[in-house]
Amino acid sequence: MTAGSIFSGLSAFPLTPADADGVVDTEAFAVMLDRLVAAGVDSIAVLGSTGTYAYLERTERARALCAAVETIAGRVPLIAGVGSLRTSWSTELARDAERAGADALLLAPVSYTPLTEAEVFAHFQAVASSSGLPLCIYNNPSTTHFTFSAELIARLSQIRNIAAVKMPLPGSGDFAGEIGRLRPACREGFTVGYSGDWGAAAALLAGADAWYSVVAGLLPAAALRLTRAARAGDRDAALAADAALEPLWSLFRAHGSLRVMYLIATRLGLRPGLPPLPIQPLDASVEHAVAEALEAVRQ
Repeated sequence: MTAGSIFSGLSAFPLTPADADGVVDTEAFAVMLDRLVAAGVDSIAVLGSTGTYAYLERTERARALCAAVETIAGRVPLIAGVGSLRTSWSTELARDAERAGADALLLAPVSYTPLTEAEVFAHFQAVASSSGLPLCIYNNPSTTHFTFSAELIARLSQIRNIAAVKMPLPGSGDFAGEIGRLRPACREGFTVGYSGDWGAAAALLAGADAWYSVVAGLLPAAALRLTRAARAGDRDAALAADAALEPLWSLFRAHGSLRVMYLIATRLGLRPGLPPLPIQPLDASVEHAVAEALEAVRQ
């Protein structure tokens, strides 16, 4: 399995079911993961933002990861999020992931104090060298308040084991231009993918290597329809699949994808638990809109 094959196609980001004390429900988690494997997603990324990694203690992160490894059993590549406030904690989490049997890592530059480019470079260099697993840069300025410059991504791509970047949606909407600037600057084989589900069709049609998808964590069939059409160059089919998902994208933008995902999971009978406090569950007034959005996807 090459790093490029791990960080390409549709990567599904499931919730991590847990109780009010942050204790992971491994049985409910296994059910969620089995659905993703059966659907045929290209990879599964646990303990990402949708997996509420920032709200889980290290012991619970380890329990979730071990449950994922046991459930997935090598059937699809497993990416483990290892973001944390301290470099030493992230290096420990990277080693934990390698020992547990994960196939790759996802790292965001989590910090309370705003970081400099030099600090982020050193952080990623240390974590990348702490295991033998390929690593994806998680460029998520909406949560970390750090934006990777193209120059920093290019420098990081030269480090052994750093194999991919997960990009936010470009403000200009110019996916082709951004990909065209990044690829020549990075080492050969380095992949460029995007998160921000409502931009997935445009990103994939512009040539992105991967869609790192929130919605695929619960509705993998719908996400796969979009991904496969876009990667095959079938613009009309990709845009039709995207249009069917637009009611969900609207809810994601209005309420935050994480909160909406808890409602979807509950409606699907998947026992997600409640969002980790202080995040509050959405009230009943949103449930009807979620039900209608799910109907649109099924049509």
